[in-house]
Amino acid sequence: MNKKTVIMLIVASCLILIGCILFIGVMSMSNWNFSKLSTSKYVTNHHEIKESYTDIEIITDCSDIVFVSSAEGSPSLVTCYETENMKHTVSVTEDTLRVHISDTRKWYEHIGINFENPKITVAIPAGLYGRLSISSTTGRIDLPADFSFGSIDITGSTGDVINKASSKGSIKIKISTGDITLENITARSLDLSVSTGKISTENVDCSESITLKTSTGSTVLKNTLCQSIVSKGTTGDITLKNTVANDYMEIKRSTGDVKLDLSDSKEIFISTDTGTVTGTLLTGKVFTVKSSTGKIDVPTKNVLGGSCVVSTDTGDIRIKIKE
Repeated sequence: MNKKTVIMLIVASCLILIGCILFIGVMSMSNWNFSKLSTSKYVTNHHEIKESYTDIEIITDCSDIVFVSSAEGSPSLVTCYETENMKHTVSVTEDTLRVHISDTRKWYEHIGINFENPKITVAIPAGLYGRLSISSTTGRIDLPADFSFGSIDITGSTGDVINKASSKGSIKIKISTGDITLENITARSLDLSVSTGKISTENVDCSESITLKTSTGSTVLKNTLCQSIVSKGTTGDITLKNTVANDYMEIKRSTGDVKLDLSDSKEIFISTDTGTVTGTLLTGKVFTVKSSTGKIDVPTKNVLGGSCVVSTDTGDIRIKIKE
């Protein structure tokens, strides 16, 4: 190693050391509050709603969205914690409460450091509303059990959705990256889709169909009732526990295990390329099963009931009937 290279390495090391010392000093002075390093300035804006409305529409970019029930007799209030150049407009038009993002950033303002999450808090009286429509790029969405809607339609790119609000109609949730969780709700139909993430339902009563789509991620249904279940996925396990579809159940996976724990349907169709199929059904079935390289263990004697068709390429098939 020549002398010039050694000198350059020593200078670089000194600069790195000085940078670390300055960083530690600055962070110590700010009590290690990383939000103070953000290049965007945040403000809190309150929007009191005096007009009446039935539907709610929210279009935002990178904000968490939280619904809370307001005190009895209090007006609706939308609170936006947001950057100065990405504020939201709040209005009531055509019987709809609208919260829309207004992005006034210049091109160079898209470059920066941000350690804080914008947040929209919707404080409205508990009760039944009409259509709820939410479109969000990045952020968590939280709907508590205080509310119910005529229909719920949510789309997003990155962020979790936790929904405890029921719907008289359909619930449609489509997320690219994030988890979808539904708890203690009723609905006419469910249509849940996620590319990378988990879908889970618990204590759900659906009068019609449940449609589930995943690319990479697990699916878990607990204490769920409906007329039909169709679940399609590429990579990921699916578990049904105390879940009943009155008419039929169709499950398809490329890679993933299928487990039925005290769950059932009149007609069952299960297909997985790489994965095992196991579980306990509530009623007898006429089994038609096939596995290319796995073991098969299903009831074969004195079996009456609907059909259960199961096929795997690589994986065991082990199903029994509850005694």
